[in-house]
Amino acid sequence: MSTSTEEITDGIESERFGPAVLASIGSVLLALYFYYVRGDKQRGQFVGFWPVTILAMASYFQLEEIKQLLASDDE
Repeated sequence: MSTSTEEITDGIESERFGPAVLASIGSVLLALYFYYVRGDKQRGQFVGFWPVTILAMASYFQLEEIKQLLASDDE
């Protein structure tokens, strides 16, 4: 049984606003709060790096899942 490209992309599209995206949006808001409201620019900049890391990790895990799906089709 083979998994088509459409089936793989349908599974990915359904998770567009998953926990990683929501955590990234939350950390951007937190960074803006620290930077502008609290005046703690160093902490605001530090927290501002979190979204990139969160999204990169989510991307990595999605790619690993796709690789496993493709590998299971080859068997």
